[in-house]
Amino acid sequence: MKENGQNAASARDLAIDVVPFRPTAGSPPGAEVIDFPRLLDRAGRHGVDLSRPLRLGFHELITLEAGELHCSVDFGAYTLRPGDWLWVWPGRVVRFETDPARCDGRLLVFPTGFPNAATDTLIHDFGHRRHPVITPDTDRHAALTQVLDALAAQCASSADLPADAHLETTRSLLSVILIRLAHLAGTHGERSPGNEAFERFRRAVEEGFTRTHRVDDYATRLGYCTRTLTRATRAAAGCGAKRYIDDRVLLEAKRLLVHTALSPATISELVGFSYPTVFSAFFRKHTAMTPGEFRALAQPSAPGAVGT
Repeated sequence: MKENGQNAASARDLAIDVVPFRPTAGSPPGAEVIDFPRLLDRAGRHGVDLSRPLRLGFHELITLEAGELHCSVDFGAYTLRPGDWLWVWPGRVVRFETDPARCDGRLLVFPTGFPNAATDTLIHDFGHRRHPVITPDTDRHAALTQVLDALAAQCASSADLPADAHLETTRSLLSVILIRLAHLAGTHGERSPGNEAFERFRRAVEEGFTRTHRVDDYATRLGYCTRTLTRATRAAAGCGAKRYIDDRVLLEAKRLLVHTALSPATISELVGFSYPTVFSAFFRKHTAMTPGEFRALAQPSAPGAVGT
């Protein structure tokens, strides 16, 4: 039995749309450069509504060439102007507040794991930034644009090289852009043993925060003592391991409260609480509001039509 339009819309409101990485048909997997007209075309063909909150399954860098673009990443509102770069990491929830058709810009998209290990080491701290916008000076922006042009040309002429050569060339051009942006943002450097402990902890929390909120559980799984994880997390993220877990749980709860119509009781289960009352107490402790109060307060910025 088919859903009617109202039921389909209601079902859609119960989840945040997840957008996977979809390389252009017939092209090797890797990075792609997409201008705004192609973005709108691809979104339409895949049934993606850019005015809704979208959880990305890939890295997305947006750079504007003309106009003014308003968008949100999780609970931060950003206005992009020509010369700005917005770097949205996988798992973040992004929404266009301005119709991209009113602007001139490009997206650089690539999946996790595509950059080489050296590049990954140099850029990994950027993922923890609360403010993902970078504004290079005129000369540096021009240099970045030249490399982006070269990357776009490489993506458009993939048949000119054998597949392995094309991928390596694409990966090299991408590395130049990512390393330069991370350097401009001040988030670059070598990983110390403490960084490695935190990186393993971060990945484990991402995989397991819906099942356990205990630092001891992660320490046992990873083979560290609790104090080691706490020191490593404090050095990398500026807070202890328990606070890091709680912040991740809280972020997901806020996303679901604002961007879906799920009940607080259902959300409490989805983020790892056995009882809604425990979730409510946790949420109030960290926000001084109940989940319902937070949802009501955030309602003006909830998903709606793209701005005109």
